[in-house]
Amino acid sequence: MHRGRSRSSMSISQQRLFSQSMLGASLEQRMIYYVGVDVGTGSARACLIDSMGNILSLSEKPIQREELKPGYITQSSKEIWNHICYCVKSVVRDSGVDVDRIHGIGFDATCSLVAVQQGSGEDVGVGPKFENTDQNVILWMDHRAVEETLEINATGDKVLQYVGGQMSIEMEIPKIKWLKNNMPREDFDKCVFYDLADYLTFKATGRGTRSFNSTVCKQGLLPIGVEGSTKGWSESFLNEIGLPELVANDFEKLGGSVHPKDENGRSNFLSAGEYVGALSPEAAADLGLTDHCVVGSGVIDAYAGWVGAVAAQTDEEIPELTQCEKEKTGIDKATGRLAAVAGTSTCHVALAKDPIFVPGVWGPYRDVMAPGFWCAEGGQSCTGALLAHVLSTHPAYTELEHLSESTTLSKFDYLNSRLESLVQTRNERSVVALAKHLFFYGDYHGNRSPIADPNMRAAIIGQSMDNSVDDLAITYLGACEFIAQQTRQIVETMCKAGHHISSVYMSGGQCRNGLLMRLLADCTGLPIVIPRYIDAAVVFGSALLGAVASESFNAHHAQTDLKKRRASSLGSKEQIMASIGKGGLNRLTNLAADQPSPYTAPHATASTSNGSYFPVVGPDPPSPKAIPEDAGEHGTDEEDPVSFKSVKSTAQAGLAEKTQSNTRANSASSGNGEELWKVMYDMTGGGKVVQPNPESHPDRVLLNAKYKIFLDMANTQRQYRAAIDRVETNLKASAGQK
Repeated sequence: MHRGRSRSSMSISQQRLFSQSMLGASLEQRMIYYVGVDVGTGSARACLIDSMGNILSLSEKPIQREELKPGYITQSSKEIWNHICYCVKSVVRDSGVDVDRIHGIGFDATCSLVAVQQGSGEDVGVGPKFENTDQNVILWMDHRAVEETLEINATGDKVLQYVGGQMSIEMEIPKIKWLKNNMPREDFDKCVFYDLADYLTFKATGRGTRSFNSTVCKQGLLPIGVEGSTKGWSESFLNEIGLPELVANDFEKLGGSVHPKDENGRSNFLSAGEYVGALSPEAAADLGLTDHCVVGSGVIDAYAGWVGAVAAQTDEEIPELTQCEKEKTGIDKATGRLAAVAGTSTCHVALAKDPIFVPGVWGPYRDVMAPGFWCAEGGQSCTGALLAHVLSTHPAYTELEHLSESTTLSKFDYLNSRLESLVQTRNERSVVALAKHLFFYGDYHGNRSPIADPNMRAAIIGQSMDNSVDDLAITYLGACEFIAQQTRQIVETMCKAGHHISSVYMSGGQCRNGLLMRLLADCTGLPIVIPRYIDAAVVFGSALLGAVASESFNAHHAQTDLKKRRASSLGSKEQIMASIGKGGLNRLTNLAADQPSPYTAPHATASTSNGSYFPVVGPDPPSPKAIPEDAGEHGTDEEDPVSFKSVKSTAQAGLAEKTQSNTRANSASSGNGEELWKVMYDMTGGGKVVQPNPESHPDRVLLNAKYKIFLDMANTQRQYRAAIDRVETNLKASAGQK
């Protein structure tokens, strides 16, 4: 075990030197590199990784958004691309890597709608000021299409069964319908529409190839064979909702129908990471890369988090997972692993071999990650945002700020430590017992899964007039417990429908919160796996898509000139194999011990034990020595609370059986599911495990009892609202009669 300063806290240059010393100069000179790009709601990020999966550099640049009217939220694809280029150039510069040896790039982005002109690719304004062509992206959180969403869902079309029973206002078809109803007709007629991640691969390659990930998950495409689909897009559905323009010319506004398009018989719709094409000369110049760097099919950001986390090799055995995997091969090993991508909100992504319909969970989506496999996507509307709200609205928030600053602990670490202290001063059994009489239901922003009710709101039973930091700590504990209990509700709903979930793979800044991770384990009864890249798991997942595209190109494509340029950047195949040896990426992975990320702060979740949550912090500020010795450069990171960085029914069974009969035989794409898994497995590295306490543990017993109350609070709220709505309806009827 390396003693002294943790490699987790190494600078980028130090980590690179360590990598070189472990590999030897000759092999390091022949290392292949990949770039990942992640476009979130507020920023663009890029990272550069080597063939062992080590992030060598990371860059981020903010993205503006415009909201001229409430609910109308737009962005500029030009600005997004420019900021991507800045970040990519930055990571190449900071890593010191020879650009010729960067062989792949992958993109992920929010599920936002981009409008450009057919043919020219020029930007088209999306309103409310249509003359402003710079604002050509309708952000995912834009809520202008209220009436259009209601009209679409009123059709009850079979397409809707595969997006959780109804389209969300945040999906892209309602937005397109709004544009038809409101933008100048000549502008709409010349538009072609992209999901943002697909737009980025178009911008990078000049090819209009689309991803199953965006089109199936957010636009209602049904892959060939699903519900008898022969073209992907449903002509009857699009006509019924008043969008015949999307049907015209073989669905060209949406990227065309799903069938082989090019001379090699490749589809124009691809699964995650499949080879799209090489960078165009123009894009290569913009990005500071070469035109022998190839591009992988992009994904929605939450799915990049799945790619970057679920293949983590854990530091201790998970018996149920190990037993299941003995009977599985390839990407099938990923089934049973629930990815929870946590930030302001949390997305839950699960892979399955068969279509499983889950009430309140989007999907099932076929081919979006690998050909012939199905994904389900659940979520919590606010998690990090919930914790931020609880902290910032409490009367003791200012005092908390001062206390956390004086102890050089983040606000969340300070509160966790304060809770440990309260256990002693109040002579309680455990931290969990501190909130035994606080019943916190936290759907402040509606419920995404599994109730799927946007009208759900928060309810708290057990509050007092205590305005102290101790009360804030216990209220915060109640909010963490709510997040964990609702995760249990989502997991149980998915398992009741047919999923077999054996573990939860987390990513995002919430992974650092040891209290939350412990509650998630004890509420769900499942091991929680925390990857080595906490904040960077999503952009790392995109880089893996670039690696998949590179491997896929090498294995399946015979473009001689491009292959020659790629080979010349490293030397002959014989030289490369002599240096690396047989086994490719896997051989590289095994050359050295796994290197932790320089973007991981290990202080909150470094231990896998079932012991106490944190060192005790008393009512008086603790000494700075309370910070763990290996916290390194990131051990004192302060976190702004506004952005938390720190058995089926008969009908359902019949539907699934009908869909399953056409699944793998008719899968529109083929080949790279195993390549995707191999890259993920070889390059993801290790993960820490937080095991649940035994079921008989007092905390588990208490949380089980409170889970019944949690469910009752959710049900009772809906009953109360329905009762009042009936009264209001009767009152209005009475008033009308008068």
